[in-house]
Amino acid sequence: MKDKAGSSSLIAFVVVLIVLALQRLFELRLSRRNEAHMQAQGGREHDSGHFRWMKLLHASWFVAMLAEAWWLRRPFKPLLAAVAFVTFLAGQSLRYAAIRTLGPRWSVRIMTLPGAPPVDRGIYRYLRHPNYLGVVLEIAAVPLLHGAYLTSILFSLANSLLLRVRIAAEEQALDDCRQYTAVFARRPRLIPGWERQH
Repeated sequence: MKDKAGSSSLIAFVVVLIVLALQRLFELRLSRRNEAHMQAQGGREHDSGHFRWMKLLHASWFVAMLAEAWWLRRPFKPLLAAVAFVTFLAGQSLRYAAIRTLGPRWSVRIMTLPGAPPVDRGIYRYLRHPNYLGVVLEIAAVPLLHGAYLTSILFSLANSLLLRVRIAAEEQALDDCRQYTAVFARRPRLIPGWERQH
């Protein structure tokens, strides 16, 4: 009976990962459409060298958590899964609030429109990078839906290193084109009221 319950929870976990992977593919398609729209208006891409590392990290994350849950037989723990699911929903909410607020200016690549002011409404009234906070929460939480704690820890660390590069490159590009720093100087990058503001 215990093995049957474990198999059922693992199948449910795989289904969640498939849905999440399809969601990511949809987002890439939306991003490409938005990039084309911005390029048609004179937009340009900045510092794309790290983008392949982002794609590699996210693809590896899917493989790693599935492998850990499956081959290392991580047990399903309802309380941990419940906390992870709430955290995952918070991450989804932040990411889609950012996508909705940015509209056709949202992209997974660093794109700017010369002369366009920074987006200073919606979720961006409180955070500089709500999308990245959402990604941080998701990378940590999704593996824990089925006890894959090694994936959660290792990929959270790798993501934090990559985000340091990504955020610095993005803020530089935005400031060069739209005086971004002056507008967002008093807002935290990721966590309101906690991190040191610049």
